[in-house]
This record gives sequence, structure tokens and C-alpha cells, in this order.
Amino acid sequence: MTLRENFSLKPFNTFGIDCKSKHYIAATNPDQLMEALVFVQKQKEQLLILGGGSNILFTRDFDGLVIHNQMKGIQVEENDECYFVTAAAGENWHEFVMHCIDQNYCGLENLSLIPGCVGASPMQNIGAYGVEIKDFFHSLKAIAIASGETHEFLKDDCKFGYRESVFKNVFRNQYIITEVCFKLLKTPDLNISYGAIQQELEKMQVSNPGIKEVSDAVIQIRRSKLPDPAEIGNAGSFFKNPVVRKEIAEKIMLSHPDFVSYPVDEEHVKLAAGWLIEKAGWKGYREGDFGVHAKQALVLVNYGTSKGHEILDLSQRIMDDIKSKFGVDLEREVNIV
Repeated sequence: MTLRENFSLKPFNTFGIDCKSKHYIAATNPDQLMEALVFVQKQKEQLLILGGGSNILFTRDFDGLVIHNQMKGIQVEENDECYFVTAAAGENWHEFVMHCIDQNYCGLENLSLIPGCVGASPMQNIGAYGVEIKDFFHSLKAIAIASGETHEFLKDDCKFGYRESVFKNVFRNQYIITEVCFKLLKTPDLNISYGAIQQELEKMQVSNPGIKEVSDAVIQIRRSKLPDPAEIGNAGSFFKNPVVRKEIAEKIMLSHPDFVSYPVDEEHVKLAAGWLIEKAGWKGYREGDFGVHAKQALVLVNYGTSKGHEILDLSQRIMDDIKSKFGVDLEREVNIV
């Protein structure tokens, strides 16, 4: 285990925020992870687990230990209907999805090109284009930070919700996910009705798509809408799509016929946060080196040297404005440190 001090985290967060951690350890196996936890207990330091750094906004230096989960490895078991694919938490998510597609493991194709690592995927129940992790999740293993014991969590244990899991609330900062097992199909069950997938397939002149073609369509759509973090610092969608009572949606619709919403149940609908932000006039807004992306209002960006607290302040101004104009409370999807 190599302990580094006053370590720059700029290369390890997709916002590209220039900040440092008091201590830093890259854990490539469970033994290194346990050594790091022993260090935290002895030094009584704050602890932050970092994966791909794609869902985090640093607003300050971190006065504690950052454990960078870099554990790798993929294992597969199967029965007559499914593959049980277990990936170590440090595996890159998009590379893992591409591996599954190459091996004809079906189910995750709609989740192509989502940034981050496998270990973070169940924490916030990542989703895109009509598919969420919970749809193909089987189980995960995690180490309890306080005791060092390994626990297994099945699907019901995780209490998945919209961009939610037990690891974001009840068990927040109590476990380190080490591996995730997905139950993937041998026969494709394509989901191409959400968003612009069908239209993209038509543009590609694909009439009988498989999982590779669906993945290609999703990648093309995401690249056309979302900035590449390697070029412009960002963490993808900064806000969740809010779920509100139907009465609120109906009130908005009276003055905005082009209003975008999706039914959730008999009393609630999900609104498109990007639509609300764009209608409020924030799309393309820029102040200094930070702002709202010109093509996707859900994405806040760092054009180069902005500070995390500047982006956080911008997000609050947007939230206040949406509340004032539409009576809707936005919630940040990105973790704030």
C-alpha cells in the first residue's frame, strides 16, 4: 500500500476541479483496501471512496484519506437462461458494458457510454433510455467500514429507487462496494421505445437491431447531446428529473403546451428537468469559466479553471429560479464534497 500526501485529485474527477486530499491510497485489491481502512481507524481521519469521479463535485480540498477503488476483474457463471456476470468495483462502466455486448450478454446496452465505475452503478441506480441498473442487478458485495466485514446485498436489500439506493441514505458512507453481479439475458429483450433510439436506428438504416446496434445508437445520441469530460469538465446530468403531483404538472401545461412529462403512477408524473431549466433561460449560460452546457441544460460545466463552489452556487441559483417560476423543487444528482 502506497500512501501519498497532499495529493492532487484533478485528474480523478470529471469536472476537472483542482483540489487536493490530505492522504491518498489507490486500492487494487481487497488487502490494500483493508490496510487503508486500518489507517483511517488509527489516524481517525475522514474517509472518501473515489471511483471514476464522474458523479462528484469538489468544493474544497479534502482533509482526510481518499481511497481510490481500482480493483479489476470480471467473472461469469451461467444457467440455461442467464449469465451471472460479476465485475470488480473499479472496472470502467462503459468498458464493462462493451465487454458484455462483445460476449452477447444482453441487457445493459441502453446504459452505454455512462461515465464512472461499476462500483458506483448500484449506489445511485444509474439509468438511461428506459433501463435502470435494478432491472438487471443480482447482488453485490461490500465491506463494512466500521468492522471490515464483507456483506452480500441482494436486490431487495438495496431498496432501489429513482437514482437512489440504500447506499445513498440509510447506509451512506458505511460500506465500500467491492464487486457487483448482474443477471444478464441470453436472448435479447430490446428496449428501443424510449427517447430517440428508434429514430437513431432509422438514421443508421437498421431495421432488425441487436444489442450492438442499440448500443451504437445510444452512444451516438449521447455524444450528440453531452460534452466529453476529456474536453469540457462535467459530471453528466447535474439534476434529477423531479417527480411531482399531477396538479403541478397540469398547472405548468396551461401556459406551456410543449411541456414534457412522463407518468409515474395515478397521482404523480416525472418532469424533464432539462426542459424546465431551458425554459427558464439557463441553457448556454456562462459566467467566467463555468456555466450550463449549450446543448444540454441538465449539464453544468467547467470550461477550464472554475472552482467547485462556483458551480455549486450556480446550481443553487438554478434551483431557486425553477422553484420561483414553476413551483418545482429540483434535486442535485451529483455528490457534493
